Amino acid sequence: MSPIRIAACALALSVLAGGAFAHHSFAMFDTKKEITLDGTIKDFRWTNPHSWLVVTVKDAKGVETDWSLEGLSPGALARQGWKRSSIKVGDKAIVKANPLRDGSAGGSIVSVTIDGKTVGGSPGG
Repeated sequence: MSPIRIAACALALSVLAGGAFAHHSFAMFDTKKEITLDGTIKDFRWTNPHSWLVVTVKDAKGVETDWSLEGLSPGALARQGWKRSSIKVGDKAIVKANPLRDGSAGGSIVSVTIDGKTVGGSPGG
C-alpha cells in the first residue's frame, strides 16, 4: 500500500473516531450527592447521544421550577429496562438525580419511579 493511501486511511479513521472524543463526561454532575425530585413530567426525549427529562417541581411556597435532567442513551436505557413509552408527559414521578455542581436546576438521572415502578438512568443508577 502506498504512503498516500496509508495517510488517507489514517485521516479517514481519525475523522470517523472524532465523535467519540467529542463526547462529554459526567464531571459536571456531583455524583457524591443525590437529590430527590417529586414532580410532573413536562418533557421526555428518547434521543442519542443522551436522553433528556424535564420535571416540574413545586416548592413549599408553590413556586414551580423545571429541572432538566440528562440520562443515558436509548440503548443503555433499554438495557436497564426502559422503553420509549416508560415516561409520558403528565406522569407524576419521583426522580433521583446527581445534581449539577453549579447548583442550577439540573442533573444526571439516577432513577425514575412512576406508579411504583422504578427504572435506572445513569452510570450510578
